Amino acid sequence: MFFVDDKILQEEKLKHQLLNPSSGAHVIFEGIVRDHHQGRKVQSLTYEAHRETAQQEGDKIVKEAADIYEIKHCIAAHRIGELAIGDCAVWVGVSAAHRDATFLAARYIIEELKLRLPIWKKEFYPDGTYDWINCQTKINKAF
Repeated sequence: MFFVDDKILQEEKLKHQLLNPSSGAHVIFEGIVRDHHQGRKVQSLTYEAHRETAQQEGDKIVKEAADIYEIKHCIAAHRIGELAIGDCAVWVGVSAAHRDATFLAARYIIEELKLRLPIWKKEFYPDGTYDWINCQTKINKAF
């Protein structure tokens, strides 16, 4: 299961949904908004997405991981909208019978989400400027 949401991700609720009595292991990855990027102080950020395409591609990625690594259950979520420092931006949880599959699947999912989803990050800096990060064209403007 994958979803894009503009609401705060409920990590404990997601973890509870992940648990499965036939799984002996689960791995959780939480991507948290940090206060810096490439030597610059970050004040906040905004994620924008093409929601429908992101949803479809995210579903594909989760299914691929399940097929490749034989995991029991997977949940992945990505926030959009305005986020503050310390907010959870992306959450990936995987459960499987054995630990190796969970680590491999979680790594596969987060790397593919970052690579393939049409989600763009705009970082805001204390000096009044911003940058679009991980976009083909970097734009730097004052707000």
